[in-house]
Amino acid sequence: MARARQQRFWNRIAARYAARPLKNPAAYEAMLQAVAARLTPEQRVLELGCGTGGTAIRLAPGVAEWVATDFAAGMLDIARAKPGAAAVRFVLTDAQAAFDGGPYDIICAFNVLHLVDDLQGLLRAAHDALQPGGLLITKTWCFADLPWQMRWLFTLLRWVGLFPVARMLDGVGLRQAIQAAGFAIVEERVFGEYPQNPYLVAWKTGA
Repeated sequence: MARARQQRFWNRIAARYAARPLKNPAAYEAMLQAVAARLTPEQRVLELGCGTGGTAIRLAPGVAEWVATDFAAGMLDIARAKPGAAAVRFVLTDAQAAFDGGPYDIICAFNVLHLVDDLQGLLRAAHDALQPGGLLITKTWCFADLPWQMRWLFTLLRWVGLFPVARMLDGVGLRQAIQAAGFAIVEERVFGEYPQNPYLVAWKTGA
Protein backbone atom coordinates (compact mmCIF):
# COMPACT_ATOMS: atom_id res chain seq x y z
CA MET A 1 0.00 0.00 0.00
CA ALA A 2 2.83 2.44 0.84
CA ARG A 3 4.44 1.71 -2.53
CA ALA A 4 1.14 2.31 -4.35
CA ARG A 5 0.69 5.62 -2.54
CA GLN A 6 4.21 6.66 -3.49
CA GLN A 7 3.59 5.78 -7.14
CA ARG A 8 0.35 7.76 -7.21
CA PHE A 9 2.10 10.75 -5.66
CA TRP A 10 4.98 10.82 -8.16
CA ASN A 11 2.76 10.16 -11.17
CA ARG A 12 0.42 12.94 -10.06
CA ILE A 13 3.16 15.54 -9.67
CA ALA A 14 5.34 14.44 -12.63
CA ALA A 15 4.44 17.33 -14.94
CA ARG A 16 4.78 19.91 -12.17
CA TYR A 17 8.07 18.37 -11.05
CA ALA A 18 9.46 18.53 -14.58
CA ALA A 19 8.44 22.17 -14.99
CA ARG A 20 9.92 23.30 -11.69
CA PRO A 21 13.12 25.35 -12.14
CA LEU A 22 16.26 24.26 -10.33
CA LYS A 23 16.63 26.05 -7.02
CA ASN A 24 20.42 26.12 -7.26
CA PRO A 25 21.67 25.55 -10.83
CA ALA A 26 25.30 26.16 -9.84
CA ALA A 27 25.18 23.43 -7.17
CA TYR A 28 23.54 21.01 -9.61
CA GLU A 29 26.19 21.68 -12.26
CA ALA A 30 28.94 21.17 -9.70
CA MET A 31 27.43 17.83 -8.72
CA LEU A 32 27.24 16.76 -12.37
CA GLN A 33 30.90 17.63 -12.80
CA ALA A 34 31.82 15.58 -9.71
CA VAL A 35 29.95 12.55 -11.03
CA ALA A 36 31.33 12.99 -14.55
CA ALA A 37 34.87 12.94 -13.15
CA ARG A 38 34.19 9.38 -11.96
CA LEU A 39 32.95 8.14 -15.35
CA THR A 40 34.89 6.39 -18.10
CA PRO A 41 33.72 5.38 -21.59
CA GLU A 42 33.66 1.62 -20.93
CA GLN A 43 31.47 1.73 -17.81
CA ARG A 44 27.94 0.45 -17.26
CA VAL A 45 25.91 2.66 -14.91
CA LEU A 46 22.61 1.98 -13.14
CA GLU A 47 20.60 4.90 -11.78
CA LEU A 48 17.89 4.35 -9.18
CA GLY A 49 14.96 6.76 -9.03
CA CYS A 50 15.89 8.76 -12.11
CA GLY A 51 12.72 10.87 -12.09
CA THR A 52 12.33 12.83 -15.31
CA GLY A 53 15.78 11.81 -16.50
CA GLY A 54 17.67 15.09 -16.57
CA THR A 55 20.76 13.81 -14.78
CA ALA A 56 20.86 10.58 -16.81
CA ILE A 57 20.61 12.44 -20.12
CA ARG A 58 23.42 14.80 -19.14
CA LEU A 59 25.81 12.07 -17.99
CA ALA A 60 25.02 9.11 -20.26
CA PRO A 61 27.27 10.24 -23.16
CA GLY A 62 30.30 9.67 -20.92
CA VAL A 63 29.74 5.91 -20.46
CA ALA A 64 29.06 2.77 -22.49
CA GLU A 65 25.57 2.25 -21.02
CA TRP A 66 23.35 4.20 -18.65
CA VAL A 67 20.29 2.36 -17.34
CA ALA A 68 17.92 4.79 -15.61
CA THR A 69 15.10 3.33 -13.52
CA ASP A 70 12.03 4.73 -11.81
CA PHE A 71 8.77 3.26 -10.57
CA ALA A 72 6.60 6.18 -11.76
CA ALA A 73 5.49 5.80 -15.37
CA GLY A 74 4.58 9.48 -15.52
CA MET A 75 8.14 10.47 -14.74
CA LEU A 76 9.58 8.14 -17.38
CA ASP A 77 7.13 9.34 -20.03
CA ILE A 78 8.56 12.84 -19.59
CA ALA A 79 12.14 11.54 -19.52
CA ARG A 80 11.77 9.60 -22.77
CA ALA A 81 10.40 12.68 -24.56
CA LYS A 82 13.41 14.86 -23.73
CA PRO A 83 16.16 15.68 -26.24
CA GLY A 84 19.07 13.30 -25.77
CA ALA A 85 16.94 10.57 -24.19
CA ALA A 86 18.02 8.05 -26.81
CA ALA A 87 21.41 7.78 -25.07
CA VAL A 88 19.69 6.34 -21.97
CA ARG A 89 17.83 3.07 -21.43
CA PHE A 90 14.86 3.99 -19.25
CA VAL A 91 13.28 1.13 -17.30
CA LEU A 92 10.06 1.15 -15.27
CA THR A 93 10.82 -0.67 -12.02
CA ASP A 94 10.92 -0.23 -8.27
CA ALA A 95 14.32 0.73 -6.85
CA GLN A 96 14.35 -2.42 -4.72
CA ALA A 97 13.98 -4.58 -7.87
CA ALA A 98 16.14 -2.61 -10.31
CA PHE A 99 19.33 -4.69 -10.25
CA ASP A 100 18.70 -7.22 -13.01
CA GLY A 101 21.24 -6.89 -15.78
CA GLY A 102 24.26 -6.38 -13.57
CA PRO A 103 27.01 -6.30 -12.72
CA TYR A 104 27.46 -2.55 -13.02
CA ASP A 105 30.51 -0.37 -12.55
CA ILE A 106 28.61 2.46 -10.87
CA ILE A 107 25.22 2.71 -9.21
CA CYS A 108 23.77 6.20 -8.72
CA ALA A 109 20.97 7.06 -6.30
CA PHE A 110 20.26 10.79 -6.26
CA ASN A 111 17.68 11.92 -3.68
CA VAL A 112 16.06 8.49 -3.45
CA LEU A 113 17.49 6.52 -0.51
CA HIS A 114 15.28 8.37 1.98
CA LEU A 115 12.21 7.22 0.01
CA VAL A 116 12.78 3.45 -0.01
CA ASP A 117 11.07 1.04 2.40
CA ASP A 118 14.05 -1.25 3.04
CA LEU A 119 17.19 0.87 2.98
CA GLN A 120 19.55 -1.84 4.22
CA GLY A 121 18.16 -4.39 1.79
CA LEU A 122 18.54 -1.99 -1.12
CA LEU A 123 22.13 -1.16 -0.17
CA ARG A 124 23.02 -4.85 0.08
CA ALA A 125 21.44 -5.46 -3.34
CA ALA A 126 23.42 -2.54 -4.77
CA HIS A 127 26.61 -4.01 -3.32
CA ASP A 128 25.86 -7.38 -4.91
CA ALA A 129 25.09 -5.76 -8.29
CA LEU A 130 28.40 -3.91 -8.52
CA GLN A 131 31.64 -5.11 -10.05
CA PRO A 132 34.50 -5.60 -7.54
CA GLY A 133 35.70 -2.11 -6.69
CA GLY A 134 32.53 -0.55 -8.11
CA LEU A 135 31.11 2.71 -6.81
CA LEU A 136 27.84 3.75 -5.20
CA ILE A 137 27.24 7.49 -5.74
CA THR A 138 24.44 8.99 -3.68
CA LYS A 139 22.88 12.26 -2.63
CA THR A 140 20.37 11.79 0.15
CA TRP A 141 18.12 13.98 2.26
CA CYS A 142 18.76 13.42 5.97
CA PHE A 143 15.52 14.94 7.20
CA ALA A 144 16.18 14.07 10.83
CA ASP A 145 19.09 16.54 10.78
CA LEU A 146 16.97 19.46 9.59
CA PRO A 147 15.71 22.13 12.02
CA TRP A 148 12.45 21.12 13.70
CA GLN A 149 10.54 23.88 11.88
CA MET A 150 11.40 22.35 8.50
CA ARG A 151 10.57 18.83 9.70
CA TRP A 152 7.19 20.10 10.91
CA LEU A 153 6.54 21.81 7.56
CA PHE A 154 7.35 18.65 5.60
CA THR A 155 5.04 16.64 7.87
CA LEU A 156 2.25 19.12 7.24
CA LEU A 157 2.83 19.02 3.48
CA ARG A 158 2.76 15.23 3.54
CA TRP A 159 -0.60 15.27 5.33
CA VAL A 160 -2.11 17.39 2.55
CA GLY A 161 -0.56 15.32 -0.24
CA LEU A 162 2.15 17.75 -1.33
CA PHE A 163 5.16 15.82 -0.04
CA PRO A 164 6.07 12.13 -0.32
CA VAL A 165 6.35 9.67 2.52
CA ALA A 166 10.03 9.82 3.48
CA ARG A 167 12.32 8.09 5.96
CA MET A 168 13.59 10.30 8.80
CA LEU A 169 17.25 9.46 8.18
CA ASP A 170 20.08 11.23 9.89
CA GLY A 171 23.57 11.56 8.50
CA VAL A 172 25.13 9.18 11.02
CA GLY A 173 22.53 6.50 10.29
CA LEU A 174 22.95 6.92 6.53
CA ARG A 175 26.71 6.48 6.69
CA GLN A 176 26.41 3.51 9.03
CA ALA A 177 23.90 1.83 6.70
CA ILE A 178 26.19 2.29 3.69
CA GLN A 179 29.18 0.91 5.56
CA ALA A 180 27.17 -2.02 6.99
CA ALA A 181 26.26 -3.05 3.43
CA GLY A 182 29.95 -3.54 2.59
CA PHE A 183 31.00 -0.12 1.31
CA ALA A 184 33.81 2.22 2.29
CA ILE A 185 32.93 5.90 1.92
CA VAL A 186 35.68 7.57 -0.11
CA GLU A 187 34.23 11.03 -0.73
CA GLU A 188 31.81 13.32 1.08
CA ARG A 189 30.71 16.71 -0.23
CA VAL A 190 27.82 19.14 0.00
CA PHE A 191 26.47 20.81 -3.12
CA GLY A 192 24.27 23.75 -2.20
CA GLU A 193 23.26 25.23 1.11
CA TYR A 194 22.03 22.11 2.93
CA PRO A 195 24.60 19.93 4.71
CA GLN A 196 21.62 17.68 5.47
CA ASN A 197 21.66 16.61 1.78
CA PRO A 198 25.15 15.06 1.55
CA TYR A 199 26.76 13.70 -1.62
CA LEU A 200 28.60 10.48 -0.82
CA VAL A 201 30.77 8.21 -2.97
CA ALA A 202 31.26 4.69 -1.58
CA TRP A 203 33.57 1.96 -2.86
CA LYS A 204 32.51 -1.71 -2.88
CA THR A 205 34.79 -3.60 -0.53
CA GLY A 206 34.97 -7.37 -0.17
CA ALA A 207 32.59 -7.43 2.83
